[in-house]
Formats: sequence, C-alpha cells, structure tokens
Amino acid sequence: MNDLILKSVDELAPLIKNKTLSPVELTKAVLDHAEKSQDKINSYMAFYREEAVEAAKKAEQEIVQGNYRGMYHGMPIALKDNLYFKDKVTTMSSKIHKDFVSDYDATVVRKLREAGVIFTGKLSMHEYAWGITNNNPHYGPVRNPWNLDKIPGGSSGGSGAAVAVGASIASLGTDTAGSIRIPSSACGIVGLKPTHGRVSKYGCYPLAWSLDHIGPMTKTVKDAAGMLEIISGYDRNDPTSVNVAIDNYLGQVTGDVKDLVIGVNEDYFFNEVDEDINKLVRASIQKLVDQGAKVETVKIPTLQHSEWAELVTSLSEASAIHHSDLMNRPDDFGDDIRFLFELGELPSAVDYLQAQQVRRQLKQEFNDVFEKVDVLISPTLPIIAPTIGENFADLNGKKVDLIDNIIRFTGPGNLTGLPALSVPCGFKGDMPVGLQIMGPAFSEGRVLNVGYAIEQTQPLKGRKPLIFTNA
Repeated sequence: MNDLILKSVDELAPLIKNKTLSPVELTKAVLDHAEKSQDKINSYMAFYREEAVEAAKKAEQEIVQGNYRGMYHGMPIALKDNLYFKDKVTTMSSKIHKDFVSDYDATVVRKLREAGVIFTGKLSMHEYAWGITNNNPHYGPVRNPWNLDKIPGGSSGGSGAAVAVGASIASLGTDTAGSIRIPSSACGIVGLKPTHGRVSKYGCYPLAWSLDHIGPMTKTVKDAAGMLEIISGYDRNDPTSVNVAIDNYLGQVTGDVKDLVIGVNEDYFFNEVDEDINKLVRASIQKLVDQGAKVETVKIPTLQHSEWAELVTSLSEASAIHHSDLMNRPDDFGDDIRFLFELGELPSAVDYLQAQQVRRQLKQEFNDVFEKVDVLISPTLPIIAPTIGENFADLNGKKVDLIDNIIRFTGPGNLTGLPALSVPCGFKGDMPVGLQIMGPAFSEGRVLNVGYAIEQTQPLKGRKPLIFTNA
C-alpha cells in the first residue's frame, strides 16, 4: 500500500510545494487505492480518473512554473454527490435524479477548483441526505472502514468513509441535523459545520433550506482550517449567505487553550450517554484543563424542546422540496425516506411556526451562555455506530431508537446555526468516538483551535482502520 494516502493535506502540501511530490503521483495513488477499496467500502458514486490525471498534470506544470496556489493545490479530493459539477451527473444518491446534470459548478466546487484541487469523483450519501445510516437502497450501503459491518454514519457517509480509508485526501459534507459531524465521529475524522451563512450553499441540492450547511471533512484540524479558508465567503447567489470577513483560520490554530472557558451542559449534552463515550469526552476536557483551561457548568433550558423543533423544521422543509415527486412517483424513493417525506406532510403551519419560536429562544439562550464561556464541549454522538440494517442502537445495555439518539447532540447546532466541530477523542473497542465543540457565531477559528489542542493529545494513538492493517 502507498503510504501517501495516509498523510494529511498539511503533511502533503509542503512536499508538493517544494516539488518532491508530484500531484500526478499522489492522484494516481489515491485513485488506485479508492478503486481497490471500493468493493469493501462502497464510498464512491463515480470516478473521474481520466480528468483527474489530466488536472494533476496541469497542477504539476503550474507548480513547476512557480504558480503555487496554496495548501490544496494538487490535492486529489472527491465530494458528496449533492454538490453540482458542471456537465457532470449529480445523483443525490437517488433514483429520481440518477441522470441529473447541472450546467454550473456549485460555489464551493468552483472555489476548490480555483484553489487547484483535483477532483477524483463523487461520493455516496444517504438518499437526498435524509438519513444517518448511508444504507442506500439504490446503490448499496457504505461501510465503516473501522468495522465493515457498521454504518459510517450519514448523510455524508461516503465522505466520512473515503477520508478515513484514504480514498480521498479530504472532502466536503453537508449537514442539516448532523450529517457532517455524525460520519466524522463514526469514522474517526474531523468534521466542521460552519456558522450558517459562512459557506455558500449555491449549487447544493437542498434538504431543508434553513438548516443546511456545507463544511470540511478532513483527516486533521489544520486540513479543515485550510479548506474553510477556501470555501468561506459571501455569495450573492445564496440568499442565506452572510457578508462577514474571512478569518485566517490556520493562523488561529495554535493549540494554546490557557484561560479558555469551557461550558459543560450536564442536563442535555451529558444526559443518556454511553458510559465509555462519557468517560472519553470528560477525559479530553480534563486534558484541556491540565493545559490551563477552566470549566463552567451552564444551563440551556430550551434544549429540552430542541429535538421536536429540529424534526418539525426539517420534516416540513424537506417535504415541501420533494412534495411533487412524493405525489407523482412515491415508489421511486427508498422506503425509509418516503416515510419521512410522508411524515413531513403532517405538521401544521402552527407546528412549524411554534418550532421557529423554540428556535429563536434557543438561539438567545446559546448567545447568553457564550457571554460567559468560550466554547461548549459535549459528545458528538451519545452512542456507537450500530450494525448496517439495524434501526436501534445500544445505549448502556438498552435498545434505543437510532435516528432519535444519533442526532440528539448535533441537531441544536443546525437550529442555532452556530459552528460545531467533531474531533476524535478515543475509541470504544474498535470504533472511534467523537467529541463536539460548539462556539458563538463566526468563531470557527476558536473552535478549530480547541479541536487542535485535543488532536495534539493523540487520541487515536496512531491507530488506522482495519482495512489498512489487512491491506
């Protein structure tokens, strides 16, 4: 196996910049491995080998001529298949859109292209991004590289699995109730949901307009920071885009957490959590305290209503988007998401508007908390990813509903639109565990820095997924 695929962007970029590594060599290594692992992992929807190699040759030529564009120049990356590529099929991993071709690039695709990224293909997702297992009825399940019987999380499960297994050097996911952070936690990688409006969603097929986000899924925190610098910025094509200056995120990633005030909410974010996950997250918090951080317990009363508000909002908005197809071709949806779209026809206008009032109150309470603390830390997931095909998860010996539990701690970030990062913090058995860091609006640099401080404690201890050790 080629060791290049194990390296992060942060490790590879200097090699490409100083011309000791060719983008062509790297691209071929990643594609070879991606194609070889596809039978086991099933993370790709489509490979762009020919174009990728040509783009890599062009990148190499530019770099040789002294036109190096930055850390992502020459990096082979595949993206989630709900982001539009001009003149390419974008399926949303669905049957209905299996032949859909966009006539323009999504804004994030254009920005990555301008940064010199080499696109190796499109990655699988839960159909229409409306699910957390990535067990796709049309294209088969994506498998978790740490344990091939387990789900990778979703909806960006192809992105999570591909980055974890080295089939893509980094990726982008989309996140409506946790779809970046859930697979990042389950696959042992870094996933950032930026502040709502920080990254343009133009050219991304929507799931729920007011909850959707696009963000990096990477091997390391620095890789995420570098990608965020590329994809951030105001876009007049996206009505939810916010005109706020782009920060130097990489410059803020120092690992210094002296005098950082960490908020811990016991009532919601540490309630009903797998005992081993609970211990790992608290141990990571203690490591930050050992470096000079402080901990403060905080109350956010409206969190008790957040799951209801998240579900009413996402169900209603998603069903509005798919209403016509649900009426005219219901059998072309997978059973699981057809049920959700049907369910989304039930909430009334009163229900939806009441959910928005909960949301408004929740935002205010989070704002109040962030006047006292710098970040909130919690588990990303209260459970470990279950076996593919199961609708239940194990929570301290009890069987609990999978969907309800897996989005419990991620959903509030979508309702509030606040930045939230998942970073690995250890293992339960052979499965990685993620820790979530939330911060005030547009504080991605701070959130990433705390994630970096945790990453520096080596929570993964150099372990690699099973598929590597058996390669």
